[in-house]
Amino acid sequence: MLDHDRLFKELLGTFFVEFVDLFFPDLADLLERDSVVFLDKELITDVTAGEKVEADLVVKVRLRTQESFFLVHIETQSEAQSEFGYRMFRYFARLYEKHRLPIYPIAVFSFTEPKRVEPTLYQIGFPDFPVLQFNYRVVQLNRLDWRSYLKQPNPVAAALMAKMNITPAERAQVKLECLRMLATLKLNRARMQLISGFVDTYLSLTDAEIGRFAQELATIMPAEREQVMQIVTSWLQEGRQQEALTIVLRQLSRRVGELSPENKARVEALSVEELEQLSEALLDFAVPQDLQQWLDS
Repeated sequence: MLDHDRLFKELLGTFFVEFVDLFFPDLADLLERDSVVFLDKELITDVTAGEKVEADLVVKVRLRTQESFFLVHIETQSEAQSEFGYRMFRYFARLYEKHRLPIYPIAVFSFTEPKRVEPTLYQIGFPDFPVLQFNYRVVQLNRLDWRSYLKQPNPVAAALMAKMNITPAERAQVKLECLRMLATLKLNRARMQLISGFVDTYLSLTDAEIGRFAQELATIMPAEREQVMQIVTSWLQEGRQQEALTIVLRQLSRRVGELSPENKARVEALSVEELEQLSEALLDFAVPQDLQQWLDS
């Protein structure tokens, strides 16, 4: 079972400011970027149920040009839940009771179905008297068009496009676009691996989709293709060898034509280190003899 909460918490914790920039520019204008402090293990006690739960992400930030602070609470949800609004209000109430700071509540829905519009408020009232109307902000990924984020050079966009509204026929194309964006961001190795791993987790391709990925990859500019292949190489290093090997074989087929059974077997028998070298060398191949010469050497 995928630990969705951990994956999203790691992504949004690493790229909190970029997440706010992408989805809540007005909030981004309010906060002092150098003041971000993550509050560890904010436990919410439910006395009636006799349980304690941990809020996903609680961040303390300072208002820009002021000495006052506020909290940003981000809760991720991988399954639709009928009582989610009450849960957000309960977290809000407990956090406010503890910290006595204004709270900006955000819900991130990452489930694929249903695609109905999820509520953004929790309310209590009577026909003649509205007692409470608690509002929270929502990012509902399955209702977002991934194409709208292609031109936004943001690491969170590069990752979360993998969970947006994607048709089955678009999966290979979206994965390539995620990696193309990632290749342009010039992140350090650890952050690149975080995002590429996130994308690979949620867009793990079938053999047929890997073929379409390789076809799409062959159509982009050589310099950009090389950057994407470097990310594919990193999958070999992280143990996602089969998908990377399949992409390398597809790229070889497009570069030098159909591989002979002998050469295909030789490629499949290569070590991870040798496959990494081949993934870089094949970008310069033009004819079958280039592969043969490389293998012989």
